[in-house]
Amino acid sequence: VGLASAYQVLNQNPDLKICVLEKEATVAKHQTGNNSGVIHSGIYYKPGSKKAENCKRGYQMLLDFCDTYNIAYELCGKVIVATSESEIPQLEKIYDRGIANGLENLKYINAEELKEKEPHIAGIKGIWVPQAGIVDYTDVSKKYAELIENHGGTIKLNHKVIGIDQTAENITVQTSQGHLKTKLVVNCAGLFSDKIAKMTGQEIDFQILPFRGEYYELKPNTTDLVKGLIYPVPNPEFPFLGVHFTKMVKGGVEAGPNAVLAF
Repeated sequence: VGLASAYQVLNQNPDLKICVLEKEATVAKHQTGNNSGVIHSGIYYKPGSKKAENCKRGYQMLLDFCDTYNIAYELCGKVIVATSESEIPQLEKIYDRGIANGLENLKYINAEELKEKEPHIAGIKGIWVPQAGIVDYTDVSKKYAELIENHGGTIKLNHKVIGIDQTAENITVQTSQGHLKTKLVVNCAGLFSDKIAKMTGQEIDFQILPFRGEYYELKPNTTDLVKGLIYPVPNPEFPFLGVHFTKMVKGGVEAGPNAVLAF
């Protein structure tokens, strides 16, 4: 998010001096480089919500970006699979959201059609989502970083933010490698954004509760068991989409994630 924001700001305001601070030695070392690499279609989100709008708009922006800069991706499609009658109402709710969010060529598929898409899954009904795809977000991030520097921006790696001091004239950002003075700070610190916000002295009325997702990787001789993306019907009692099988754009198949509190 930090790299994407810096890239867009520089595109629109090429005369600005922009510096991206990154506490790690390379970009995308946290959530960005460790997720399952899925390009989401927006099928899950409440119609009319910011998540739905941003997902659908961002989906096309991501594909355009990858096409422009020759970043590998594949629109392999996704099946969301119901394995029992009790899951059908939730499956139908997801389908209705997808239609309301403007997803084209979305369709219900029966058990036989599920087998055609994914021969090794067992389900009674599913949804075929042709828009879903896969990409390596580390590659996307590296390209953002390259473009930021090409546009005159600066990226400082190994610069952990440890304090923020504000005066009427400017803002001083204290880092593990010295301090920088600036007129404006944009906080895109992911799971640490609440901690960074507190450094500004503002009252923060929220706290991020981080979860860690654990994955298994299928053995190389079994990766042909999965053709694309296989998702369960998510349980609304849990704050994630359930353990799924994900074909990776650079080869291999992951199974996961679970969700473990990571204090």
